[in-house]
Amino acid sequence: MARNTRAKKQAEAPKVDIGAEIFASLEELEKLKGIPVDYMVERLKQALTNAYRKDREDHRDVPADNVVVNLSKEGLSMHLIKTAVEEVEDTALEIPIDAARNYDPNVQVGDAVNIPVDIQKFGRIAAQTAKQVVIQGIREAERGVAYESYSNKAQELLTGTVLRIDPTSGDMFVRVGQGSDASDAILRAGEQIPGEKHKEGDLIRVYVLEVNKAHRGPLVHVSRTHPNLVRRLFELETPEIAEGQVEVRNIAREAGSRSKMAVRATMEGVDPVGACVGPRGGRVGAVVEELGGEKIDIVVWSEDPCEYVRSALSPADVISVSLIPGQKACRVVVPDDQLSLAIGKEGQNARLAARLTGYKIDIKPASQAEEDSIDN
Repeated sequence: MARNTRAKKQAEAPKVDIGAEIFASLEELEKLKGIPVDYMVERLKQALTNAYRKDREDHRDVPADNVVVNLSKEGLSMHLIKTAVEEVEDTALEIPIDAARNYDPNVQVGDAVNIPVDIQKFGRIAAQTAKQVVIQGIREAERGVAYESYSNKAQELLTGTVLRIDPTSGDMFVRVGQGSDASDAILRAGEQIPGEKHKEGDLIRVYVLEVNKAHRGPLVHVSRTHPNLVRRLFELETPEIAEGQVEVRNIAREAGSRSKMAVRATMEGVDPVGACVGPRGGRVGAVVEELGGEKIDIVVWSEDPCEYVRSALSPADVISVSLIPGQKACRVVVPDDQLSLAIGKEGQNARLAARLTGYKIDIKPASQAEEDSIDN
């Protein structure tokens, strides 16, 4: 406690009257780039500390913790902290008691002594060091701000410009965002819609899978094949979804070919399928166009598994659906002339319906179902 009391009585380091100017610049930087003033103040203190320690050979042995920088709107000052001793063994940390009393007449052996530093005597090398540290601090802060900005956009829809396409891997690099908020995203070949062709300069919509920190800023991974891309596109086109009147319950997708989307109304009097289709099919048409012609079936979700499966097999007509006891599976009977439609090309309709509902679906034509019933 006595040591702190004496420290207050010691002479203050000479201030350089640039504090207000520095803070005005930092406040402007915060407005332009979103870098907090407090963060940059700490970086400046670090820069000045490093500059002082590199300014002269004998300063390099001074620990960084023993160099104190005070920066405020009132001014800028610096001092060293050394311990008063009878006999000096370490010049970086200690000062003879007689010399210490030049700064504080009341100092005693073992007390900490604040030794003012004249910042204006820093050399060109020190100033350059400080500048480089500040520049690095700005870059790091910009990357941090950019990462925070894009980490909040995970699972969202973004519009980007194709920058280049790797001819070897097929990976596509996309610039998303605008101005200072712009960042590069990578659309892997496996996340691109099969058969879709793009060239440099094309505008495309992408779904943000995840955002990782990287040396040069956020690394944004995006997709064109994820089922939620369909969800986000319908949210843009359908006001009833954005307002919560219609809920997208599930999506099963084979990108570039076909998707099935189950929806339900959260309010009476709302037609969930009609809302998504839109007047004259305009809403679903806009999504299909964005996805390069991918077919989209919009069906009604139901709490009743049998009704849900019946709906999911659309556009095929279904005679009956019965659950198989003890299994998450069901038997479906369809008219003979609807069998190929229910199964779909290469089994796609049945496969997507099973993924949409979560039920294994065994489809039989009515004629075979009757034969099985007679045999039993």
